[in-house]
Amino acid sequence: MKKLIETLKNCWKIEDLRVRILTTIAFVAIYRFGSFVVLPGINPGALAKLQEQTAGGLMSLLDMFSGGAFSNASIFALGIMPYISASIVMQLLAVAVPYFQKMQREGESGRKKIMWYTRVLTVFILFFQAPSYLMNLKMQSAGALAAGLDWTMFMIPSTIILAAGSMFILWLGERITDKGIGNGVSMIIMIGIIARLPQAFIQEVTSRFTAITGGGLVMFIVEIIILYAVVCAAILLTQAVRRVPVQYAKRLTGNGRTQTGGARQYIPLKLFAANVMPIIFAQALMFIPIVIVSYSSNQGGYILRNLMDHTSWLYNVIFAILIIAFTYFYTAITLNPTQMSEDMKRNNGFIPGVKPGKPTADYIETIMSRLTLPGSLFIAFIAIMPVFARMMNVQDGFAQFFGGTSLLILVGVVIDTLQQIETHLTTRHYEGLLNAGHVRSTRGVSAY
Repeated sequence: MKKLIETLKNCWKIEDLRVRILTTIAFVAIYRFGSFVVLPGINPGALAKLQEQTAGGLMSLLDMFSGGAFSNASIFALGIMPYISASIVMQLLAVAVPYFQKMQREGESGRKKIMWYTRVLTVFILFFQAPSYLMNLKMQSAGALAAGLDWTMFMIPSTIILAAGSMFILWLGERITDKGIGNGVSMIIMIGIIARLPQAFIQEVTSRFTAITGGGLVMFIVEIIILYAVVCAAILLTQAVRRVPVQYAKRLTGNGRTQTGGARQYIPLKLFAANVMPIIFAQALMFIPIVIVSYSSNQGGYILRNLMDHTSWLYNVIFAILIIAFTYFYTAITLNPTQMSEDMKRNNGFIPGVKPGKPTADYIETIMSRLTLPGSLFIAFIAIMPVFARMMNVQDGFAQFFGGTSLLILVGVVIDTLQQIETHLTTRHYEGLLNAGHVRSTRGVSAY
């Protein structure tokens, strides 16, 4: 504890880091405040039906990702997920469409163009999802609408407000990335998840000590032990790496020949290189049934009902498959073995025992494939852990933290943020946060 306090003092001493932390807190506070600002013409005291709808099932996940703004009929009700959906589409286009492939290879200018297209697509998605949300609001809590309110005159400005609210959240996320600490979009999602944790914890404690079959203190202790084990497993998963040695040759000044014996470095290939993005992408796609039902006159058939039930076997099988697929996809677009091989060759480096060029690229790709398969399977298993928690009579809200999207995003974002803080500390010769606790950076953990 003394070491942790000393590290926090060091964070405060570094002016740039202090400003970034305070900026992040300020932007997060603005986001949380906006989550309670209700749409004009809505009586927040009459939203009981909407809040009951989001108390369980897939709707509870949607409400959790928005930090409770969905059930509050807030101006931030649609959250950041429309932007995530647009990002999925753009990344798929960057793989399948030559025009976007060329754009992606243009470096910083191409990245800016793709970001612009992503924002435009986000607006289109918002103007599709906002009416869906408003129609669901009318069906669930028609009494919350102000008396004598004209529905058309309510729909048009409310759609614009909801779209503007989500775009403002995106702007906050980008400002956190630029001026604060951590990835802003991931931070926004994490804050929404954490906002639901205290309520879920209290509900679980109450149910264990009041229900006849609750199990009392013993079962609650068992829950905490299992939760701790899952958290530790998730941390190890996100930190495990395979270090590939790279030898750099010395160049002789006389005749231009090279010899070995130069500096040796390591390429850290992570077991879960895609981090939390596959889970976020997969979860965004699993929200599609909600939109379909919103525009449908009934609750759909057997398949659609099961896809809206996050405890059903069909939902979890598809969810796991999507996570595995997105893990491979995201790893492939973020780590390019051919580019890595060319960079090594250009800098007069090589992997000992492997020929430069294509053999090096093939070697790196083989290692990545071996790492990605167990990593994706393990992360998919943790993602569906809440189903097993529900079998132990864990309350639905608290079960989401037994693995699942919630836990994986929390662990991934916290580790990424701590690593950024550690970078600021170590560059100024202070001891990092990750060295002060049990969590270590990717330099110290080996996948096998």
